[in-house]
Amino acid sequence: MKKHWIAFLILVAVTLQGRAQYVISSEEELQDLKSLPQEKVYVHHTGPIVFTGEYLYYAFYCFNAQNNRASNVSFVGYVALVNHLGEYVLEQKIRLQKGRSQGDFFINTDVPSGNYKLLGYTQWMKNNGMEQVFKDDLVIINPYQINQSQLLSDNWEEEKMVTETVGQPVDSSVIQIKLAKIDIGTRERVTVSLKNYKSQLGYGNYTLKIQKKDEMQVKPPENAITYANTYFGVKGELDKAVGDSILLPEQRGELLFGKVTDAEGQPSVGTKMVVSVPGEEFLLKFAITDGGGSFYTYLRKDYKQGRAIMQVAENKQDVNVILGEVPKLDASGLDFKNFLLQPGYSGFIKKRSIHNQLENQFFFVKPDSVLLGTPIDPFDGGMSQTINLDDFTRFPTFQETLVEVLNYAGYRNNPDGSDYIRIAQDFETYNERANDFPAILLIDGVYIPDHEKVKNFDAKQIESISLVRDQFRMAGKDYQGMMSVKTKDGNYFEDYAPEHGINVSIKKASPQKNYFKQRYNAEDLKGKRVPDYRRILLWEPHIEIADEDLQFEFYTSDLTGEFEVVLDGFTTYGKPISVYRTILIEDGSQ
Repeated sequence: MKKHWIAFLILVAVTLQGRAQYVISSEEELQDLKSLPQEKVYVHHTGPIVFTGEYLYYAFYCFNAQNNRASNVSFVGYVALVNHLGEYVLEQKIRLQKGRSQGDFFINTDVPSGNYKLLGYTQWMKNNGMEQVFKDDLVIINPYQINQSQLLSDNWEEEKMVTETVGQPVDSSVIQIKLAKIDIGTRERVTVSLKNYKSQLGYGNYTLKIQKKDEMQVKPPENAITYANTYFGVKGELDKAVGDSILLPEQRGELLFGKVTDAEGQPSVGTKMVVSVPGEEFLLKFAITDGGGSFYTYLRKDYKQGRAIMQVAENKQDVNVILGEVPKLDASGLDFKNFLLQPGYSGFIKKRSIHNQLENQFFFVKPDSVLLGTPIDPFDGGMSQTINLDDFTRFPTFQETLVEVLNYAGYRNNPDGSDYIRIAQDFETYNERANDFPAILLIDGVYIPDHEKVKNFDAKQIESISLVRDQFRMAGKDYQGMMSVKTKDGNYFEDYAPEHGINVSIKKASPQKNYFKQRYNAEDLKGKRVPDYRRILLWEPHIEIADEDLQFEFYTSDLTGEFEVVLDGFTTYGKPISVYRTILIEDGSQ
């Protein structure tokens, strides 16, 4: 007999039954939790000044706060943009691999000009408060809004010192940036080399970027060295006491949870819940509510739909289900830098805004591409048989289709309740005991608890039916086989309203991208038909440096002036490295 165990979780953190906000009940529990290292985060980004119509790119580094090595605690990280009122303007969820990730924010016209904070954190870090969270200053300039009061002052001279540029600390003793020349023309191919002079002492992960220097005076962003100094003293373990509430780490995947109450509003204890994330590559999770009526599961696979259907597994209980939400940290007490616009900046702002408009107008010829995630096997290793209904005579209903087309599946009468679908056992391949278990039924990835209610489903809408004849066990119950129905539109989940549950949107992790890299040939250089006003000429969010020298090729744009080559990151042992080189780009047509 081949038996599959569908993911079923009563969350455990260390040795504890978990809750989204768990109350530490004993000294023993506290010590168990403190044995899990705290984390700290560094976010390298392409600020500090970002205009409307531009992308803010970032590279995310998550460390074990006790030894400064890459953290293996959290599976998920978060990056947020907070305004001067402490309001969260943007927030992204990103999946971590070996403590690292990458992403970007597009700054649209809804974001007003002002001074902002860029935050980086994990849920586990939130337990130690805002002090544990990475924070860096960011300036957003939205020239399309009339109100620029957040960046203006009645007396510039009194405020001038606030925005004077400060040099960044550097360390080029381990790795150096090599360029064949530093005086370069527009639309020219350039090679930059990274040379590691210290062998294993230089091994590590770094961010490499080439970016035009800001024309306006502004405090530079944190680099790896200033970050290491600023966050050197953050706590290495959980800073809580017995009786305190905590957020559990997202160690096994993205935490998804909810609460179930009965008709009287009391917690529904011991209720079996099924959570399905629908789509062609669906996820199926089961959980049981705890003493407070809460249930939890982790989503580790790269699901495609930002939607979850949470419902009672057997559709027999009159309950109310709500989706849980993790509270945001209070950002109202943050200290914001006071960047101010000078009268002399108007020309820079106008020119940069025009360049951004032209870049966005021609974005279709310079697209980024989303990286495809690891494909999900919805059948968890089971060998599926798929029937495409267009290959057969069409029958009106789902029930008739099963009778006439499928050899191994059909409805079975149930004198004690609703009729159910059963999939025949595979006695030829496996020696197993005969059973009368129902099948697991899904339509476009939606778990269907009551099979009888879809007997008359219009079979003209069905594209294919896949089934697995293995046995499955979920939440203490046995099932004989799994059937997945795929409709022609693939959107059954959009209008599905569970009788005892909810169909809700969930926040999906931002996909990682392959960023566009400009290339030119002789014809492109001659015609110059498409304008090129890229301020970021090269963006490599994470590169691994070892013994061999690395080379990267990039093309300059139509912009002239000073550009900065930046290598910034950390060795395997947690040592921060920041290296800078300046290149001058002049008009190559002169």
